[in-house]
Amino acid sequence: MDRNKRQGDFFRRALCLALTGLLMAAGLWGCGKQEEKLVWSGNSQISDRNVIVPEENDKYRTFYEIFVYSFCDSNGDGVGDLNGVIEKLDYLNDGDPETDTDLGITGIWLMPIMPSNSYHKYDVKDYMAIDPAYGTMEDFERLLEECKKRDINVIIDLVMNHTSSSHPWFAEACDYLKNLGDGEASGEECPYFDYYHFNKGMVWGYSQVPGTDWYYEAPFTGEMPDLNLYNPEVRKEFEEICRFWLEKGVAGFRLDAVKEYVSDDTEANIEILTWFNDMVKGIDPDAYLVGEAWINQPEYAKYYASGVDSFFDFVFAGDEGRIFRLASGQYEARQYGDYVATAEQRYAEYSDSFINAPFYSNHDMDRAAGYYIGENAQAQIKMAAALNLTMSGNAFIYYGDEIGMLGAGRDENKRLGMRWTTDTGAEGTCRGPLGADTVEQVYGSVEEQQADPDSIYWFYKNLIRLRNQFPAIAKGTTTNLEKASDAELSVIEKTYGGQTVCILYNLSSSDKEIELASVILSEGDTLEKKQMVTALSAGEGAAAADGGTLMVPAYSLAVFLVSEEEGK
Repeated sequence: MDRNKRQGDFFRRALCLALTGLLMAAGLWGCGKQEEKLVWSGNSQISDRNVIVPEENDKYRTFYEIFVYSFCDSNGDGVGDLNGVIEKLDYLNDGDPETDTDLGITGIWLMPIMPSNSYHKYDVKDYMAIDPAYGTMEDFERLLEECKKRDINVIIDLVMNHTSSSHPWFAEACDYLKNLGDGEASGEECPYFDYYHFNKGMVWGYSQVPGTDWYYEAPFTGEMPDLNLYNPEVRKEFEEICRFWLEKGVAGFRLDAVKEYVSDDTEANIEILTWFNDMVKGIDPDAYLVGEAWINQPEYAKYYASGVDSFFDFVFAGDEGRIFRLASGQYEARQYGDYVATAEQRYAEYSDSFINAPFYSNHDMDRAAGYYIGENAQAQIKMAAALNLTMSGNAFIYYGDEIGMLGAGRDENKRLGMRWTTDTGAEGTCRGPLGADTVEQVYGSVEEQQADPDSIYWFYKNLIRLRNQFPAIAKGTTTNLEKASDAELSVIEKTYGGQTVCILYNLSSSDKEIELASVILSEGDTLEKKQMVTALSAGEGAAAADGGTLMVPAYSLAVFLVSEEEGK
């Protein structure tokens, strides 16, 4: 579209928004008793209503995944640490709901922080300690205190499928086997022998105990021997471990590789997770658990029968996931509402208390911003974030995605140092994992994007604010308004606790003009007399209502408040 025409459209829509405001003031537009005031944020318009601070035991959060190694370095050694995370807490949430200088994050997931031989720390040597590279237990306790002041819940990675080969349990078992000679191995002689899966003779996926003809299960790598989670003594160990961290003040755990507890055996894994969920909730009924089951959706849906609160919704994530295919135009926009509503219905078959865990990318995936190329790349990055952050449940954001960081290929490239500034020598900057490639970054640093209200950073911040303002966004049940949707437009309705919102997403590169009377809501009413409360634009110009017509610019979304019962 010609830029002059776009600018003309922008000012026309701004005038329309002003007229809409006059109608609201006159009581001729909107619903319910509270009329929303819209304020400009770059090319977007957001509601000025207060954000809702979650209660301490409220499990619904917007989570931010932090790889401590690469987040913020407080002591100048190039490696991120817990004190560095503390220094950046105000970036995530300053604890004051009246300000707009923070992202509005209400939950943090810390990737492994326990002692380990590797930079990624998924091979744990001591389950009740902090890796010295990250700091001390006192540092961690201070982090929890500071997060509590800001109403941020902290969950930590718990790697229960395997330990490090340097863990004392495994080391003692191997020493026993090396000194055993031709005798029969016995868990009575060495209890740690039964902590793992040992076999005399080679088996696929097993590694050899040096100097013996014994092998141990280790499908990931020989440095990560698998635990026997059916062993009651192992379960007692993890009960002690979980109690230790919960009493410290963590809000719960992210459970690594749950489908590998017993490979290719869903029922066995559900049984183990059921034990774990019951054990943890017996210690702290409010503890939050989220599991990683990287399999197809119908299969990981079954895991909800365990009682575990959440499982990551992998079908929407990654460069082959539904969010990318929708944002890039490979799937028709109308499919989004059906995908989301169907997922909620599928999980509800196994649990009446499930909390979905939508995410778009993580530490094992290529950085999401790299999925898009061409003139619309930045707008599509933003709209992908909108599809993720308006899903119900606990949305997870991978650090750096809010500024469009790039990184693909080897794992180290996906875990680069956070770009606080373009100055690579600046205080707080992390060098990132050794062995990572030099990755040219296209989008600005935090410092640069904070100064640009039309940046990816600001779009993320406005999306999170939307989640924090309207409970129906994060907690609502989704209804797909299929008749109002088409190949470029998705229209859904979300309801929770007496509040209902309607969201329209334009996933195309063209402006859309919609007759509000044609959008028929689930209860038979239309959008014609409902109030628009947010209009987020990934490009130029914000959505605007002109009479009974809604103009939704290319790559943008509009949110209407359909109903809101007072006191709910």
